[in-house]
Amino acid sequence: MRFETPIEAAWIANFIDAKLIGDAEAMATGINEIHKVVAGDISFVDFEKYYNKCLQSAATFIIINKEVEAPEGKVLFVCEDPFDAYVKLVKRFRPFEPATKMISDSAVIGDGTQIQPGVFVGNHVVIGKNCLIHANVAIYDHCIIGDNVILHSGVVIGSDAFYYKRRKEREVQYDKLESCGRAIIHDDVEIGAGSVIDKGVSGDTIIGQGTKLDNSVHIGHGVVVGKNCLFAAQVAIAGKTTIEDEVILWGQVGVNKDLTIGKGAVVYAQSGVGGTLEGGKTYFGSPVEDARTKMRELNWVKRIPEIWEKINGK
Repeated sequence: MRFETPIEAAWIANFIDAKLIGDAEAMATGINEIHKVVAGDISFVDFEKYYNKCLQSAATFIIINKEVEAPEGKVLFVCEDPFDAYVKLVKRFRPFEPATKMISDSAVIGDGTQIQPGVFVGNHVVIGKNCLIHANVAIYDHCIIGDNVILHSGVVIGSDAFYYKRRKEREVQYDKLESCGRAIIHDDVEIGAGSVIDKGVSGDTIIGQGTKLDNSVHIGHGVVVGKNCLFAAQVAIAGKTTIEDEVILWGQVGVNKDLTIGKGAVVYAQSGVGGTLEGGKTYFGSPVEDARTKMRELNWVKRIPEIWEKINGK
């Protein structure tokens, strides 16, 4: 998320009740997760094993729960609970705006776009030209839809990230990390009925030009999907994964978080993708392997009774 105007470090430290280490006059320009930060961004870290990754990242401002030496050019905000501090900033600079109409006055809708009954278009949404938005679609605040996009009934664009911090000492254990990112749907995309595209926690979830999604597909927060991909029904992709161009995922494929599926890869139905896959190959199984290798394995498994009988002389 970009701030409308830069925010001074001293003001931030006072607002989140943190000790400031570094340049009090430095200006923050945005807030983001560690995997998407750029210079000027604020990020946070609250586990020691991730300290170095965060401190060496592109983020200029880091909310941290231990006083450490700040690398050159970094500004640290030291506080007891970085998670809560981060959420406080999100709520301050991207507060929830209640809807007053089914289609917000602040939404921008291009020429030739058709919007069917029951569609909700949130605040600051941009929809391009010649789109077809079928009944009962919901497009959350700040999302961007390109030209020639088709959204079928029941699609949700920009729902919150599934991201929580567990606090086992409490009766209600899970604290929500508020989402301030966006979902961006590029030109010529079609999304099937009942599919859900989560917004980024603080960055963008992106669906590339020409990609087609079947019914009941779920795309998690911060996922980047390339151009001309094809996802069949009930595909689910966990947060922060990258799907490169021309990937095909057949029905009920599940994809883990924080990985990459290379350009032109094909994954057969009901497979489970647990790690990064090289492009240009075909995969099957759970966990996935090269499809031909997996098929040979299954054929041998089917022959176990026959082999067993031969071994035992029956």
